[in-house]
Amino acid sequence: MRKLPPLHALRAFEAAARQLSFTKAADELGLTPTAISHQVRHLEEVLKTSLFQRYPRPIRLTEEGARLYPVLRDSLDQIAAAIGQLSANEGDTPLRLSVTLAFASRWLMPRLAKLRHETGLSIDVEADDKPADLHSSGIDIAFRYAEKPTADAEWHRLFPDRSIAVAAPSLVQAAKPPTPEAILALPLLSYRWKIGAGLAPDWSHWQRLAGIEGRAPPIAQNFSEEIHAIDAAAAGHGAVLASEVLVSGLLRTGELVRLSDIALPGRSYWAVFLPDHPQRDRLITLLGWIRQHN
Repeated sequence: MRKLPPLHALRAFEAAARQLSFTKAADELGLTPTAISHQVRHLEEVLKTSLFQRYPRPIRLTEEGARLYPVLRDSLDQIAAAIGQLSANEGDTPLRLSVTLAFASRWLMPRLAKLRHETGLSIDVEADDKPADLHSSGIDIAFRYAEKPTADAEWHRLFPDRSIAVAAPSLVQAAKPPTPEAILALPLLSYRWKIGAGLAPDWSHWQRLAGIEGRAPPIAQNFSEEIHAIDAAAAGHGAVLASEVLVSGLLRTGELVRLSDIALPGRSYWAVFLPDHPQRDRLITLLGWIRQHN
């Protein structure tokens, strides 16, 4: 007989350790934070050790909790994968793909019909700027914009990115590419950068790379979302520093033109999924197609 603590207590601890929050663990498991706290306390009593440092907040794992968490997380993932293999017909079950709103709108949607036709894959798209939790959300694969992988899953680099200056052709009448000074004299569009402070597509940074001194250029219009700024640029309202990956289709169709060779460094797009995923072969097929169609 295996000597195990109550499974509901182990599950409560795993969720709380992954989220580092009793409240978020409660939302995930459909319980109250008090119930999660009681179950974790019970587990600590059974194990005769503390698993969390509760004060000062936010909670943190103790050394013992940090040893238990990855073992329990991987075990629950393996159980979920085995159940998925038993309960689902792989060929009929859609892959659930998590992407950002901008990537869904500007990269995936124009290519989705072709992707489905050429690969035979059935795909459900979940668009949200909040990163999906692969351990609890039912998402099979997530596309993330990041500098480097983390240790929480299996990461596959899709393509690097950078921010480039683009505008509608009607905004740039000259036959030759405009000078950096002429670009900065255009109506400049900007948007809220939501991915940390580093590598933000800022016109002041672009101005410095162009070797132009002086005050920061004025912004004609700010947007909350990058896709709205790109749409405004395509409509002829101004120039924008946009993801080269996201505007690649608009550059091919001529709805946007690249204004300069000056580019701001960006992050990379990655595909992320759990190791030992039961539909790994289908995920690899998806990755191969995407790498060929940027």
